[in-house]
Amino acid sequence: MTIIYHEDHGDLEHLRHSTIAVIGYGNLGRPLALNMRDSGVRVMVSEHDEQRYRQAIREGFELQPIEIAVQQSAIVVLTLPDEAMAEVYLTSISPHLHKGHSLIFASAYNVTFGFIEPPPFVDVGLVAPRTIGAAVRERYENGQGFVSFVAVAQDATGAAWQTVLACAKAMGSLRAGAIEIGFEQEAHLDLFLQQGILPVFHHLIITSANILMNIGYPPEAVLMDLYLSGEFTDYLMRAARDGLMKALRLTSLTSQYGTLSRMDRFNDLKLERLMEVTMDEIRNGDFAQEWAREYEDGYRRLKNLLKRQEDTDLWEWEQQALDMLYPFRNEEIDDDELNALDDDNLS
Repeated sequence: MTIIYHEDHGDLEHLRHSTIAVIGYGNLGRPLALNMRDSGVRVMVSEHDEQRYRQAIREGFELQPIEIAVQQSAIVVLTLPDEAMAEVYLTSISPHLHKGHSLIFASAYNVTFGFIEPPPFVDVGLVAPRTIGAAVRERYENGQGFVSFVAVAQDATGAAWQTVLACAKAMGSLRAGAIEIGFEQEAHLDLFLQQGILPVFHHLIITSANILMNIGYPPEAVLMDLYLSGEFTDYLMRAARDGLMKALRLTSLTSQYGTLSRMDRFNDLKLERLMEVTMDEIRNGDFAQEWAREYEDGYRRLKNLLKRQEDTDLWEWEQQALDMLYPFRNEEIDDDELNALDDDNLS
């Protein structure tokens, strides 16, 4: 039976005399560090990127090199990018771990696929938010909290679960609920969403836009109706809150009939098999090895894939539609948040 933890399962007193080192002040590390500090926990930060380093200083954090941060803390929260974390762990974290240390991962990727093997004398836990970093902070501040997966892979002290749940509470996750899961399951599910769902979604949107524009519908109207208006987002938000069928029942009868009567048209065995192949590649470690090679190659294929997508005309129409819909909008996402492929984003 699945266990879901809430506020009363975490005890901040367990962290009262501990210092938590957050390794990486990026898209996820920053909101987690801010949330934990606002919960009354002592937090120090390690960050080598100059811009983010200055930001952490401005926001009042103690900054230390990774080696010092690990030595001076009882709990180490790792929020570095998956592909860069193993090397940093091996050179700057592992040599300074001691008995009683707790490693808290925000992603189970490196432990699952063997890139990181923690020593047997430390606790190893997981608090993996199921949302983007910006929402982690926003939902903490508005009291809503965010859902996360939690796990313990190694309990050397006998108190690993207390540490994981206390950290989850300090981060703001237990307000919404934290679901207990295995390390491997978290990594597999995360990758499957990225490789089995998002590719289908992007292909569906792009194909639909091209079909509609090719038969004469205005590009701006097409993109507005497909996703820029936010109607589909509202539908998914209602599904997240009340369930998928209840969200469908809130649409018009025409929509309900159209959706349910046409579902079987898309019941494609080829699609099902492609999803099974995708999951097999994830579970047997093929993708992890492929991604490791891509990292070592300087993200060459990823850069080519991004360029090929960005060079299509559709995105020019998208920007024009956004400018029409929000003429006075400010860019809410800056270059750092886009996770650009440069060395500054590997910390």
